Amino acid sequence: MTDGRYQRDNKPSRSKAIALSGIFLALTVLVLYAESLVPTGRLSLYALSSLFVSVIVIEAGIQAGWLFYLGSSLLAFIAVPDKLGLFPYYTFFGLYGLIKYYTEKAAGRVAEYLMKYAFFNLSLVLTWLLARAVLLGNLEVKLPLWIVIIGLESAFIIYDLVYTLFIQTYRERIRKVLGL
Repeated sequence: MTDGRYQRDNKPSRSKAIALSGIFLALTVLVLYAESLVPTGRLSLYALSSLFVSVIVIEAGIQAGWLFYLGSSLLAFIAVPDKLGLFPYYTFFGLYGLIKYYTEKAAGRVAEYLMKYAFFNLSLVLTWLLARAVLLGNLEVKLPLWIVIIGLESAFIIYDLVYTLFIQTYRERIRKVLGL
């Protein structure tokens, strides 16, 4: 049994990896398009959109993962009408599978989690600054900022755990169903 961390087993053929990338690219853009249409549940759709890159990293490698992120970002920018709604994908969700890959190669769990938190907090600051710039400073938060940050960091812990469980489930079950 694996611990859900990134590992590449038997590498699929190049044509299978390209086909899988194309299918997951379309699914990513569809999920991001759906995010732009629904009034609630957007965070869940962002989280779902972030999982596809991890499969590409497992099956085709980290370079293919970066190409997938760039391709999905560009295609989503072209296809999704709500350009502002794509910022969370660009700054955090789309990148997280790639960052997770690198941080899980770190020496020790403490270093791994410190790097993950640094990335998460950097993404929060970047998203906050972008939102303020686009909304011309009219961004209002009704709770004290420290409560919002603690809430978001707690949600991040859950997100990372669910992401790890997804990778483990993919490697142990879903991969076999896909014939990879």
